[in-house]
Amino acid sequence: MLDYTRTFGVAKPQSVGLDEGLNLWLLDGRRIGVLRPGDTQPTWTANVGQAAEPFSPDSLATGSTVICGGEAGRAYVGYSANEMKRAEGIEQRTYIPWKGEAGYSAERFAEYRKGDLDAVRLQPDGSVKLEEHLWRSTGASNAGREAGIHNTNDFHYEEDRTVLNCARVTRGRDRGDLYITTNHGVTRIQGLTYNSHRHPGWYLFEDGSEWGSLQCPYMHGLGIGQNGDVLVANEQMVGVLVPSPKLEEWDREQTWEGPTPWSFKSYNDALNGQATDDYWRAFEQVRSGRYYLGSAQYGVWALTPKNRSTGNWSKLAGLPTHRILSLKATDDGALYIGTDGAGLWRLEADGTTLAQVREVSGQRVLQLVYEPTVTPSMLLVLTNQGLTVLRGP
Repeated sequence: MLDYTRTFGVAKPQSVGLDEGLNLWLLDGRRIGVLRPGDTQPTWTANVGQAAEPFSPDSLATGSTVICGGEAGRAYVGYSANEMKRAEGIEQRTYIPWKGEAGYSAERFAEYRKGDLDAVRLQPDGSVKLEEHLWRSTGASNAGREAGIHNTNDFHYEEDRTVLNCARVTRGRDRGDLYITTNHGVTRIQGLTYNSHRHPGWYLFEDGSEWGSLQCPYMHGLGIGQNGDVLVANEQMVGVLVPSPKLEEWDREQTWEGPTPWSFKSYNDALNGQATDDYWRAFEQVRSGRYYLGSAQYGVWALTPKNRSTGNWSKLAGLPTHRILSLKATDDGALYIGTDGAGLWRLEADGTTLAQVREVSGQRVLQLVYEPTVTPSMLLVLTNQGLTVLRGP
């Protein structure tokens, strides 16, 4: 165990990530820091990309959210933006007319640029420069349109605006792929090209209407399964997606069929009804195959699917709080549990033995990042007191 805040002066960042070259990336508001292997302290760079302007509803972003490493020397920085509002003469709330189309306005068109994701590059002196604000998508309608991340099927729909979580695939067939979850769904990224999006949504029918309203709450939960499946959880629904090798097939929604099917899509019927928020914040699969979900209000729940749309749910006993912010499965079969107020806990591979990791300072565990490609493996634990790295076994 090594306290990086004390040893390397990384301070108390809001988000951390590792790239393929094991550069440690740090996000702190409008600053990005990098601690390279062999460095004694990070190098910080401010006002890059979407952070070039002070954060506000009228600028490029209302804030920064997360950072994830990519290939060696590259990282991705997520930002937030306010939800789209309805405009006179435009039926869909998230629809933005392109230049020359009916209903176009410069003010609404500027919304394309807000929030989303920057790719940044490490420079020889340790500083950081913007590589590109992501805009390249696999959809034919997106060709040549430098307009940030939006719906790959139809560029007019600006639905993914706030990046809430990110995860890099660290091994297997899809090593290097990046997934981000947003205010609407989950987007897959390869290099500088994205495909947006998928979501375990459901339709709400009110007042006898024959037209249902698609429910897609904010999506915080994101994990990579033991076999490379993509695990996602929004406030109400959870799902397991089986990605195909082809990026262009990511958004082809055919539910249980097609190139990227759901192998599981449902909600926790042992906790709440489908229309009630469960506040999922993390979704992991341990070596035994069992799934675990962490809720910001309802604790940790184990899930064993019975079929594609139902599962057995059981709440984990023994934690001193129901407020969970992060989870991470490690190769020894354990599950690390980051709480909001009671520090870091470790659930052993037997699924019952639970103990607090008292050596890690801080009561709010904001983020857990696992890097299994080094020996011993690394678990980054970011708390309200800074960053600690655990090694082993």
